[in-house]
Amino acid sequence: MARGSKKSPRGEAKLIAALREHVRAKANEYLKDSNITSVGIGLKNGDGPISLQFTVGRKASGLELEALDTEALPESITLPDGTMVPTDVIERSYRKSFELVQPETVNERRQRRDPIQPGISISHPSGTAGTIGLIVYDRATGAPCVLSNWHVLHGNRGAVGDAIVQPGPADNNNSAGNGAGNLLRSHLGNAGDCALARIEGRRFERAVFELAVTPRRMARVALGDSVVKSGRTTGVTYGIVRRVDVVAKIDYGQPTGEQPIGAFEIGIDPRRRPGDGEVSKGGDSGSAWLVTRNGRATDIFAGLHFAGEASTSSDEHALACYPSSVQKKLDFVLEPPRNAAVLAGAGPESGVVRAGYDAGFLRMPVPLPRLTAPVERDTFRFAGGLFIPYTHFSVALSKGRRIARVVAWNIDGARIVRTARDDFQLDPRIPANRQLGEDVYAGNKLDRGHIARRADLVWGPLDEARQANTDSSYFPNIAPQHERYNQSSRKGLWGELENLIFEQVDVQDVRMSVFGGPIFGEDDISYRGARIPREYWKLIAYVEDGALRAAGFVLSQANLLSDLEAIDLDPFRLYQVRLADLEARTGLAFDGLGVADTFAAPERAVVPPEAEGLGGGGAGVREVTSIRDLRL
Repeated sequence: MARGSKKSPRGEAKLIAALREHVRAKANEYLKDSNITSVGIGLKNGDGPISLQFTVGRKASGLELEALDTEALPESITLPDGTMVPTDVIERSYRKSFELVQPETVNERRQRRDPIQPGISISHPSGTAGTIGLIVYDRATGAPCVLSNWHVLHGNRGAVGDAIVQPGPADNNNSAGNGAGNLLRSHLGNAGDCALARIEGRRFERAVFELAVTPRRMARVALGDSVVKSGRTTGVTYGIVRRVDVVAKIDYGQPTGEQPIGAFEIGIDPRRRPGDGEVSKGGDSGSAWLVTRNGRATDIFAGLHFAGEASTSSDEHALACYPSSVQKKLDFVLEPPRNAAVLAGAGPESGVVRAGYDAGFLRMPVPLPRLTAPVERDTFRFAGGLFIPYTHFSVALSKGRRIARVVAWNIDGARIVRTARDDFQLDPRIPANRQLGEDVYAGNKLDRGHIARRADLVWGPLDEARQANTDSSYFPNIAPQHERYNQSSRKGLWGELENLIFEQVDVQDVRMSVFGGPIFGEDDISYRGARIPREYWKLIAYVEDGALRAAGFVLSQANLLSDLEAIDLDPFRLYQVRLADLEARTGLAFDGLGVADTFAAPERAVVPPEAEGLGGGGAGVREVTSIRDLRL
């Protein structure tokens, strides 16, 4: 493909990565303009240099701009590193590939088929017809599922748990006799237009209809990649990826309205043009785009088709969601889990998947803490992994202590839900002898202390928030803490750290990622067959002014637990510490966060000479006695 840019492949990759971050940060702001329909990365004029491409409902200039209630777009943008990137403006609008289905001559794709397979008709009973994209497996239970779009399997009138039908009502209106399963979960937003339905009462075939391949791998496509899909309406069509990292504005009708959807764009492959000139039509929604090699479909899943050009446009193209984003939201795997027996029953009854901690939650990578070799040897393995997934958090459980070594959680402060507290209970997925349960807490001054605060976890859609509420009180997230741990004479600074940072800092998107847990010491007190930690730690990460920030803290109970039955007890002390010091104390590694440490950053960490050090000295530690002492 000809390009006007002379950048090396490495230079192009670096530029696209920087543009990708720009789109992620600015797309929703751009899309507030009523005339802008999408923003993404492509080649200027189709074969020129890499550019930031805007699509608009109508190209205009001068007084026309004012009439359209829009503003002129810049001829270029400047990235944070000073690189100037040209823009490109294309007249184009979109519709979801679902709405315009009309009764047509019946063919195999639109008939009731048993076994069901990718490439044939499916829908929510209140819809018309879309396409089965893939047969995948629920990660938690191993159950076989249909992968398609939110607007195919859920839509404005659907709900989790509803029946789905094959074929869709537009192809066969015997919905009562065409049940194929139930809607398990769905997502509509920047991560994609996607849904998963558990197959019930029907056999299935995984190979894609008329392509005869079974997708087993996933890829992130690049400009110029060749792809193919098998859809309910247009059948097998071939395309070329011509824009990446697109965020498009799609109208889903009422009450959902317009939604920004992350995607890439596909144009017609000039070497294999469709007979009617259509790469997709209404009814193809949910199709899986696969990578091609030498003109043939491979087993590589490239994208989930969900939209095409509006009927007024002569520029034929399609939009597809990225597989990794869809998988993250729906928590499926392409192959049957080998540990299906271990995971059976792992999913909560509500149908909400326990996806665990999300390392990409801040739209900047904040990976799970890396466990050093001694810590890893002491960690209980769940389904082959070191972290146990819950709703909005994950736990690394110490085998020796039977409590969490580390908990990692995400907070979406804009979507907090108020719910009643659940009872404390053992996690039924984990052997009871691996959990420190009720016996250690009865009749003394020990609290059942949440490591990940219940208030931090309970957010999102109601079913998801309720499941997070239940999960928060499973004993792997609970640790023995003296009753004064959360009843601090320091005005609750430890328990309110997250809230205080929200108040003191302009946290981007009102989101945080947090790690925390006990610090195990050789001198921890033994009590009722358990060892009670004297200290706890917490690391809080957030984005401010487009930059990642992180702050580490330690709460010392060193003089608090000498007599659990006593009334008069010494107070604890709260400290902010460097992340490097926190790593040394916990046996964990916080990869990539050292440069984000607000306490270590010179411009943010001017520690006065009188600052006290943990245990007696050093500018790497500061005692926190009030909000003023926080280094953020």
